Amino acid sequence: MKLDYRRYDLRLKHTFTISRSSRDTVPVIIVNFEKDGIVAYGEASPNVRYGESIETVEKFLDSIELERLGNPSSLEKVNEYFDSIAPGNPSAKCAVDIAMHDWICKKLRVPLYRFFGIIKHKAPISSFTIGMDTPDRIVQKVKEATNYPILKIKVGFPGDEEIIKAARSVTGKPLRVDANEGWKSRGEALDKIRWLATQNVELVEQPMPAEQIEDARWLRAKAKLPIIADEAMAYHDVSELSTAYDGINVKLQKSGGLFKARKLIHEAHELKMKVMLGCMIETSVGIAAAAHLSALVDWNDLDGNVLVSNDPFDGIKNEDGNLILSDDTGLGVKAASQS
Repeated sequence: MKLDYRRYDLRLKHTFTISRSSRDTVPVIIVNFEKDGIVAYGEASPNVRYGESIETVEKFLDSIELERLGNPSSLEKVNEYFDSIAPGNPSAKCAVDIAMHDWICKKLRVPLYRFFGIIKHKAPISSFTIGMDTPDRIVQKVKEATNYPILKIKVGFPGDEEIIKAARSVTGKPLRVDANEGWKSRGEALDKIRWLATQNVELVEQPMPAEQIEDARWLRAKAKLPIIADEAMAYHDVSELSTAYDGINVKLQKSGGLFKARKLIHEAHELKMKVMLGCMIETSVGIAAAAHLSALVDWNDLDGNVLVSNDPFDGIKNEDGNLILSDDTGLGVKAASQS
């Protein structure tokens, strides 16, 4: 067995701004796992919000003793071993978990969705994300996204209404809104959501800081739109979240990979919660991995690879929000010519 990794800096097509940060580039780690002549891929897209960085990912990957992995096909034992190395580090664990799934399916000569027993054509349309910007720039970005039938708009600061009005000036499409913890009080959040309910908005992600679960319970009882937990997933288990939110946003990078993400999806549905499948800014490796689960959820937000200009992989296509998976084995991705 051999495990290699490299850093790769993704260049965003537009400066990507949310309520707490702006970025023009996003560093990721690409993992190559090789055994029996089969090369498999994984990816980590670390986020400082969850205590990770490129350096913490590299440290975790360097700590893996390959002989301890045993049989890579035993995914539960592989994940148990990762958790025994150190707590946290979800994107680092995700990278190797994805590579293990890719390797197993290449070994079995089946696509990942078939390994899971999933019917791929049942996946919901994915939204396309537009970061915070000036109203004029929002209009431009919405026009550029003409082919996408559902838009997700980042909000969470005093100019929220101007952003939504700008989007609404050029489109009547359904909108989803993500505040990324930007509204600090339940009263502010309720006022915002009551207004958004008049703007053909489908749902609101993480309206308040993740720790404020009591405020989220209060808000859910009064809000007219579904409230979805994202950052709160790092602080509360799904059972507790089910008392305060209508749904959860499951991200492979945040949950530790495919193995744990599937468990979260099933747990949420058992609790009668809706599930969104989300992503970080990622290459087609991370997006393809999530897309193989996309038919299991209620909403998809898997656009991280189409927000960048230098994706080093091919294989997953986003055609007008439709996630088109390759029928090649494993993830179905290959290194692109520019990589």
